[in-house]
Amino acid sequence: MPAPLISHDEVVDRLCQVFQRLGYDGASLAELSRGTGLGKSSLYHYFPNGKEEMALAVLRRAHTWVEQHAVAPLTGEGSPKERLERMLKAVDSLYAGGKNPCVLGNLVVGAARHLYQRQLRSTFSTWIEGLERLGLEAGLSRRTARERAEDVVLQIEGALILCGGLDDPTSFRRVLRKITKEFLASE
Repeated sequence: MPAPLISHDEVVDRLCQVFQRLGYDGASLAELSRGTGLGKSSLYHYFPNGKEEMALAVLRRAHTWVEQHAVAPLTGEGSPKERLERMLKAVDSLYAGGKNPCVLGNLVVGAARHLYQRQLRSTFSTWIEGLERLGLEAGLSRRTARERAEDVVLQIEGALILCGGLDDPTSFRRVLRKITKEFLASE
């Protein structure tokens, strides 16, 4: 009897975990099958174009997460500092305080970077532009707002890489505290 199929969303969630842990190059079809609990033929049922289509679905999911949990909190109610703190809280939760790697960061390295440059650029740009708008609203000059927005993403992504290499999330927590203090500081 064939295994019952799971929802497409659930499959993408499971694929996210595999690509987050192993990156594109390390996510073999065997690893993707093991990580989803689906046989290879079932994976092709969901993604007829194979691993490239799977990674694209993961990147779409990451982009949606950035829009909903990193950019959306930067708008709406509260002071700029409160909104920045909401975004940082969501980022902290997603990365388990620096214990989980970033799927975007792991898809920037290796073959995926060239395959998905447009999608990666779009997601990182969406995040940076959301932070830049917050900085402008808080009274920063355009140049300073842009540079600090890029620095926020750079610091978060860099801290995640360092935490993974050291197997110690301490620097991630320090970076989040630093962002809270410095991003909206007067010029």
